[in-house]
Amino acid sequence: MPILSATDCAIGRRVSAPRAPVEDLRDEETEFFVAGVKRVINKPMLWMLLGCLLLFGGVFAFKIFGKYMMNKAFDNMPLPPATVTAAPAEFQTWRQQLSAVGSLRAVNGVDVTTQAEGVVSAIHFESGDRVKKGVLLVELEAKPERAQLKVLQAELLLARRNNQRTKELHARGVTTDADLDATQSQLEQVLASLEVQRATIAKRNIVAPFSGRLGVRKVDLGENVSPGDPVVSLVQLNPIFADFAVPERHFARVKLELPVSIHTGAFPQQAFPGRITAIDPQVDPASRNFLVQATLQNPDQKLRPGMYADVTVDLAGERRVLVVPRTSIQFAPYGNAVFVLVKNKQGDGLVAQKRVVKLGEERGDLVEILRGVKEGEQVATSGLLKLRNDGAVIINNANEPPAEKNPQPENS
Repeated sequence: MPILSATDCAIGRRVSAPRAPVEDLRDEETEFFVAGVKRVINKPMLWMLLGCLLLFGGVFAFKIFGKYMMNKAFDNMPLPPATVTAAPAEFQTWRQQLSAVGSLRAVNGVDVTTQAEGVVSAIHFESGDRVKKGVLLVELEAKPERAQLKVLQAELLLARRNNQRTKELHARGVTTDADLDATQSQLEQVLASLEVQRATIAKRNIVAPFSGRLGVRKVDLGENVSPGDPVVSLVQLNPIFADFAVPERHFARVKLELPVSIHTGAFPQQAFPGRITAIDPQVDPASRNFLVQATLQNPDQKLRPGMYADVTVDLAGERRVLVVPRTSIQFAPYGNAVFVLVKNKQGDGLVAQKRVVKLGEERGDLVEILRGVKEGEQVATSGLLKLRNDGAVIINNANEPPAEKNPQPENS
């Protein structure tokens, strides 16, 4: 019981009993909780909980161990050998050649145009006709000009008579030399006027300037044309030119009369022979190429101006080259490579080894190897996507890809 002082009693202050410390209360609660747990969890219950933990832990551990061993087995499992086709790297003798691209151009090719103004009165050709030089193609209306020609012809008769009469009188001494000269001059003026008029009429007749094949007609009957209007295109197809550009480093090797072979997209299986007939003496400073012109005979007129030309120039001399099929090359920006097939360590099979190679000239299905492969080594020619470095392979050449220097595809 707390003792109240006189002051506390005087002011009526209420004094409560002192509280227990907080730490003592917590200790009491903890003891009470532990006692409750001990009453709830007895020894059999504890052993059962431990058993469940061990059981489920063992199951999870077994699962993890099984997955680990499975992954390890897959990692160490050898891949089955890849089936590929193969071909040996071999030496061939190639004639030195130079490849270029160009286009075909007619020896003579123009748009036949009008030289006078007038109305088209007659058309004497069909589109695509073959014509000879001087053949009349189109006539323009020329009635006034022909009428004027008749007037001049009449003046010519009169001038000749006057000149002849003056000559006879001059011979008898009746007329002077001046009279004779005047009639002679008049005659010559009429003759000159006739030539001019005949030329004017001739301009109204449009003829073929050379022999060749006509194109599509560009005028119609009754059409009023002006000087310079195109009438029809005319090209000479035999012979025909092939113009192509060559890099300047080959300038010393390209000579006149060297044989060339032309291939076009229209006739891919046919080679058209020709010879170099002109070499441009200057090199283009922008492209560093120079222009070469070859002439080809074109009796069947299969080649037409404007066609794409794949040109091969046969240079003097031959060289030995190491070649492999084009299908064996893996082209990549960081370097081209091939898979060389060699014996495995046990000596009872083949494995693929990837090698970076340096390529040279290409001809048909073959590619020249400058570095990376030796003569006689087998290279994979198909199934390259299935190969990996040091992976096992099996060679099966039952369906070997083509490897020809001058292929002739059947579906071209």
